[in-house]
Amino acid sequence: MFKKKLFAMVTTAALVMSLLAGCSNSSTGADTDSKDASNTSNPTEAAAPAAENTSTEFTYPMTSGKTLTYWTGLNANVSANYANLGDTPFAKAWMERTGVQIEFQHPPTGQDQEQFSLLLADGNLPDVIEYPWMTFPGGPEKAINDGVIISLNDVFEQYCPNLMAYLKANPEIDKMIKTDDGHYYVFPFIRGDEVLCNTIGLMVRQDWLQDLGLEVPTTIDEWHTVLTKFKEEKGATAPFSYEYTMGVLTEESPFTYAFGTSKNFYLNSDGTIHFGAVEDGYKQFLTTFANWYKEGLIDQDLATLALDQVSAKMTNGSAGASVGWAGSRMGVWIKAATATDPNYMLEAAPYPTLNKGDKPEFGQIENRYSNQGGVAITTSCEDIEAAARLLDYAYGEAGHMLFNFGIEGESYSIVGDYPTYTEQILNNPEGWPLAQSLSAYIRGNYNGPFVQDKRYLEQYYTIDSQKATNGIWGATNARAHKIPPITPTSDESQEFSSIMNEINTYRDEMTLKFIFGEESLDNFDDYVKNVESMGLARALEIENAALARYNAR
Repeated sequence: MFKKKLFAMVTTAALVMSLLAGCSNSSTGADTDSKDASNTSNPTEAAAPAAENTSTEFTYPMTSGKTLTYWTGLNANVSANYANLGDTPFAKAWMERTGVQIEFQHPPTGQDQEQFSLLLADGNLPDVIEYPWMTFPGGPEKAINDGVIISLNDVFEQYCPNLMAYLKANPEIDKMIKTDDGHYYVFPFIRGDEVLCNTIGLMVRQDWLQDLGLEVPTTIDEWHTVLTKFKEEKGATAPFSYEYTMGVLTEESPFTYAFGTSKNFYLNSDGTIHFGAVEDGYKQFLTTFANWYKEGLIDQDLATLALDQVSAKMTNGSAGASVGWAGSRMGVWIKAATATDPNYMLEAAPYPTLNKGDKPEFGQIENRYSNQGGVAITTSCEDIEAAARLLDYAYGEAGHMLFNFGIEGESYSIVGDYPTYTEQILNNPEGWPLAQSLSAYIRGNYNGPFVQDKRYLEQYYTIDSQKATNGIWGATNARAHKIPPITPTSDESQEFSSIMNEINTYRDEMTLKFIFGEESLDNFDDYVKNVESMGLARALEIENAALARYNAR
């Protein structure tokens, strides 16, 4: 019943283009802790996964002798040393332990979306595809109905005791990986602990604060004071610098949060979805940021900054504060800068508020399932059981240890009852950075079809200021405002994309114009009317309808 033939294949240029427009996340990003810190923790903390050998009729390794094709982007920390994921010690161990040979197929770097579209148009699909399936036009239910991937309900029941045990013990996760029609569609990437959901935040030069006799800023007014001092007394030409228009950092601004809103959709306290970029709080944020920009407190290259430029400014004294991940930003910058300035140190700052002592209402946080690293079985797969057993392995205890810690005796050893990375990982003999040495042996520091273990993160953060970030950045009410992984219907998805592509383009253009002083904030009401005229009410209607269906799952 699972070996459906591919039907209703997507061959039109229109769908190819919609796929390109609708997709965003992939596993190739170099910002490992956006995905690794957004990953999870030990599944035993929520519920012990079932052992692999739950039936006397099945044991690993399998003896099918089959080779499965597996399409996925190649993470940058892997590609730095390996041309194919199958060449890594991790993948070799996975194949040996499960008895399945895996032929990994990787699109060229930066071409994930284009190559995925070509796969669909060709119709000759690999057996399994790792992809952000919620971005498929019409959502994962449409991918099932179009004959691209199969529904996994019966597959899970028959061949996946480990994953089913986890889902039964974690009903909220179970709810997240279904369609509104009740179909499982993915072997998910799950953040096993809440601590792995908040790994992005503000960071500031702690050594500069100490020199100036200043405390870590917590309010908008304190931030203004700190950035002004950095400019006037530390010679910073770009006191606050970050890639405003690049990557995940475009999703939310830490200073927008202080005014009780977001630039995007968020869950309001009344249980409905709002669009923050038309609210009065967004105008207050723009007013503040425009003033700071005019005063030279914000990097004047804001519109075009890329990571390498921000990294240079954060390590050469041009900038004193930024926003990003504790691993691939804070940790990397500290190690780079202390090579020449032993006093250099970054410290996490809480999400700002307007009033001293208030708990931040908003902040960056991820869902425990956030549409990253999920693997679906395609309708071209001829050995459904082998594919399912291969993927289910990761959700059992042995697979959990492999995906998060690698090979015992090589990449980790048990110290007490704690899986501890070895010198091979922490001080790689080839001189590889920690993220690269981890990526050779595990998938824990980026996403994939498994449950991430927080003990990975505890060791990935090696500097005291990194280790403190979760408690500082996580001290918000952000979870109450995070929209769950809702899915519009096929028709809704097409309409929603059309509306929001226009709105988001206009919002982003106007936001920069307001900040740069090219457009007066006296015209904010006109901006709001223009956004509303583009169909915002209908977009909100679609979002809230999808939320209602999600809540009813």
